[in-house]
Amino acid sequence: MGLVAAVSAAVVAVPAVAGAQPQAPSTGNGSVDQTLNSVLDAIAGGGTPSPTGAPTSQLIVATGKNASDTTGTLTAYEKEANGTWKIVVQPVKAFFGAQGQGEPKDNVPRTPSGTFALDQAFGRKANPGSKMPYKKVTAEDWWDSDMKSPTYNTMVTKKEKPSSDAENLYNMGPVYDYAVNIAHNTARTPGKASAMFLHVTNNQPTLGCVAVPEASMIQILKWLDPAKSPKMTIGVNAQAPTGDMGGASPQEQNGSPNGAADGILGGLAGTLLNLIPEALGKVAQS
Repeated sequence: MGLVAAVSAAVVAVPAVAGAQPQAPSTGNGSVDQTLNSVLDAIAGGGTPSPTGAPTSQLIVATGKNASDTTGTLTAYEKEANGTWKIVVQPVKAFFGAQGQGEPKDNVPRTPSGTFALDQAFGRKANPGSKMPYKKVTAEDWWDSDMKSPTYNTMVTKKEKPSSDAENLYNMGPVYDYAVNIAHNTARTPGKASAMFLHVTNNQPTLGCVAVPEASMIQILKWLDPAKSPKMTIGVNAQAPTGDMGGASPQEQNGSPNGAADGILGGLAGTLLNLIPEALGKVAQS
C-alpha cells in the first residue's frame, strides 16, 4: 500500500465511538506501520480523561497558527449554566516547545497536541489560592523522566536524585514558581514524553511545556476547580469551545463532545507535518 493511500485509510479508520483504539492498515513495512499508528494514536487516543469523570466546564485553549510555531495564544473559558462558554482569562502570549507542537517524544522539545486533563499543581511559591491539589516544592522534589525508571513521569520526593534523568522542581528557578501538570501521558509509556506542564514563562521556547506570564498563571490557578474537570486543548488553530464536553472520553478536540470531530483537521495537519517526513525516510531506507 502506498504511503498516501495508507495515511488516507488511517484517517478514515478513526472510530466514531470515543475510546476505541484504531489500527492503521498494513503497508508491509513495520516501521512505517508503527509511524501511521502513532498518527492514529495522536488523533483518537492521545488525550486523557478528566480525573473526576464529571463534565468539563473549564477549558484552557493554547493555539498556534502552525505546528512549528514556538509562540501562540492561551485563553481560558468556563461554561455557564445556560450552556454558553465565556472567556475568564483573556488571550495572552504563550510559549510552546522549541520544535512547536505535535506528537510528544522524550528528549524532543515539542509540545503535545490534543486535549488533556489538568490533574495537579505545584510551585516554588505558596498556593496562591487554587482549589487544585497543590504542592509547594522544595529541593527534595523531582520529576522523573528516566524512561527505565519505575517512577517515570511522576513527581518524586527524595533527598537524592531518584534516577539518571530527573528534573529538580525547585532548582529549575522562577519558571516553576507556579505550574500545573498537563496529564498527557498518564499511562507513563516510556518514549511518549514526561514533565509537560503549564508554567511561568522566561520568554523563551520551552522543552515541551506551555508557558505564560506569572500574572496569568496566578489567575489560572485561582480559577481552576477540580470539581469542574478542567482540561487543556493544545492545537493548530484550535477554536473556542462551543458544546458539551463529557468528563470521561479519552479525546475531546476543541470542545467536541465526541472527540476527534470539530477542529480535527488542524490537529491532524500538525501531527502529519511531524510524522510524514519520518515515514518517508523509513520507506527510503527499506
